[in-house]
This record gives sequence, structure tokens and C-alpha cells, in this order.
Amino acid sequence: MNESKHVGNIKWQLIQPDTRFSWLTDGLQSEFDTFIPIGTKETKAIKGKVTNVIFKTYSLGVTTNRDVWTHHFNRAVLIENISGMIDTYNAEVARWMQRKNKKVNVDDFVLSDETKISWSRGLKNHLRRGKTAEYSQHNIRKSIFRPFTKTHLYFDRMMNENTRVFPSIFPTLQTETENQVICVNVTTEKPFICFITDCIPNLGVTGGFGSPTQCFPFYTYDEDGSNRKENITDWALDAFRSHYNDNTISKWDIFHYTYALLYHPAYREKYQANLKRDLPHIPYAPDFWGFAKAGAELADIHVNYETQDPYPHLQHNETPDVPVNFEVEKMKLSKDKTELKYNNFLTITGIPPEVYEYRLGTRSALEWVIDQYRVKTDKRSGIVNDPNRADDERYIVNLIGRVITVSLRTVEIVGTLPDIV
Repeated sequence: MNESKHVGNIKWQLIQPDTRFSWLTDGLQSEFDTFIPIGTKETKAIKGKVTNVIFKTYSLGVTTNRDVWTHHFNRAVLIENISGMIDTYNAEVARWMQRKNKKVNVDDFVLSDETKISWSRGLKNHLRRGKTAEYSQHNIRKSIFRPFTKTHLYFDRMMNENTRVFPSIFPTLQTETENQVICVNVTTEKPFICFITDCIPNLGVTGGFGSPTQCFPFYTYDEDGSNRKENITDWALDAFRSHYNDNTISKWDIFHYTYALLYHPAYREKYQANLKRDLPHIPYAPDFWGFAKAGAELADIHVNYETQDPYPHLQHNETPDVPVNFEVEKMKLSKDKTELKYNNFLTITGIPPEVYEYRLGTRSALEWVIDQYRVKTDKRSGIVNDPNRADDERYIVNLIGRVITVSLRTVEIVGTLPDIV
């Protein structure tokens, strides 16, 4: 027997669990737990005074369990798809209520045609109770599906598997003009991501499958859009004002401070192991206002990315003798990533390498746009999702330029953030 494989020759390492009884503590920084939690499950459940956290409540992104049916770039196509599915579902409810065999298994009973309906556990539970669905145009809302990718969403408790707290975060169209949410992921599967938006986030906005999104809103409301409340705790406001001896600090300042700090490279690198298992904890950096002002600018360009000026130094190279065409099928970057083949008519060149330094998980912001803005056909349902816009044929080509502008400015702002210690 090989002596090196003998149990007596193994060099054992003594490990001790931390205060939370975690045994695998490699890379975890103990001081992380001394910082202010961005939110906790315990305080989230408290309806009265909340202390020792920044946000009173937070929520996972919306889970539809049928994204192909409930998300679409084209509003009219979404309405057609979801209306047809609702009709099919209601017909199945009627058939279920008329059944004679009371012991029939609902899984064996329902129509299994995935070109007409997409079932989930929640929808089958509604069917068991005989609950019918009703289409409403008021449920067509904006959603951020992936970074820098907005779609139309049919926002409805029956057609979405779980809307979670979002009926109280973005209850009406009006709230999209004033509320914002900071989105982060907590997962061992993918790198830490932080993003901000002014509309309903999909569960996978921070990277898709395996990267669930936790969302921290500035405001919460009653479900009719009334009774707006700030979601930053009074405790956090008092704590920040006391620490910095500055009573001019507002809750929006704390919101922006938090957003900028979550972008700090040193914070992300040092606490990367903690961020894989915990929601972020926020330290007091020496320069509060440096972070607050940077966070406000980051929030502005990330939320309003669609209105930023396109990067002016791109070259749009048109293919001779090919008809003018701004529709995409599937865009592709060159190997050195300085050129983008937009379609057979257009190639975009002059993409600066610094663009790719702004990463959201495994992709840069630009690569997210390239990945999402393509024509997709779902194999099961046959639904085609086409991002091209008949009313704005240059939307996607302009979006490329705008996201490059946002990426370069983000890299610039992050590069000038103050020290965190």
C-alpha cells in the first residue's frame, strides 16, 4: 500500500466553526459581520420600528415560471400570447369543474399542449380551486429582464408564479417615475452583481438561472399606489448622521452611498466570500459624500441608460450594395471585441477595450445587450421574441452606443471612488 495514502500520514487541519456555525470559513472576513446589514430576514418580518439595518424590507425579483409567455419585447405580441393562454386556462377550469371523477390527478387531467399553455404548480393549484383568470391591460408593465434589457411584462398574481412584494414596490405606472430598486445577487454560482432599475425586475436580472435577485426599494406603497413610505430605516438615517456628525445627510444620500460602495473594487474583492453567502453589509467609509455623489451619478446613468448620448467615436461601416437595414437577427463580436457585426448591412467598429471592464457577473454590459437583443424562438411553445422595433428601427443600434457610453462612464466613476477604510 502506498504510504502517502495511509490515514496516519494525512496532515489534518483543525477547523472551528464561526459564530454562525459555518465550518467552511475560508476567505470569510470576520469584520464583515460588524458592518450594517443592507437587510435581514428578521427585521423584514417586523411591522413596527426597525433597527440595525438599512432597508426595512426587500424582495426577490418576480418569478413567472413562464417567462416566454409573460415577457416579450413586443407589447401586441405579449397581449396576444397571454390572452390566448388565459382563454385556454379558463377552458381547462370549466372542464375541471364539470368532471365526474373527483379523484382524478390534475397532472393527468390538464391539457399538455405547450403551444397553448404553460403550467406550473401555482397555476394548477388555482385550477384545483376553480379560480378563473381575467386579462387586464393594466397588467402590462415594464420589466428589466436582464441587465440593460427592458421588456413588457404581464404582471399578475395568477400568470406569474410569485410576484412577491412587487405589488407594493411598483404597484402602478406612476411609481415607476419615482421609485428605484438596488438589485444584488447572493449565490456561489456566479460573481457578485449590483444593478439599479426603476421598473419590475425579473428574478434572473442579475445573471439568469442560478443567480436569484434580491431587490431593495427606496419606496414602498399600498397596492393601489397610495401611502408612499421611505424604505430606508429611521435608525439608519440617525446612525449615518451621528457617525459623520452631519444632519444634512438624507435617506436618498444613504441609498446612493450604498449603491456606490457596492461597486468599490476593493470591497468586492476583500468580501467576495462573504457576498456569496450573505446579503451585503455596509461599512462606514471615511468619505461619505464622495460615495453618495458617485452613487447618485451611477444610479442616474444606469436607470436612464436609454436616454444617454451614444458613444460618438464608433464607426458605422455599411456594406456596399446591401439595402439599408437596422434589424438584428443575432449580433456577433470580433475575436478582439473591437468590432461588432450588427447584421449583413452594418458593422460597428471602434469599440474601446475599457467597455469590457464594466462587468455584471460573467458578462460586460455590452455583452449582455448583444446576448439578449436577438431573435429567439422558444422550442416548446413556438413563440418568437423579436427585439426589433417597427416604431424605432434604430433603437438597438443606438442602444449599443448608449451602453458603451454608460460603461465607459461607470468605469471612470468607479475608478475615482474614495477609499473604503
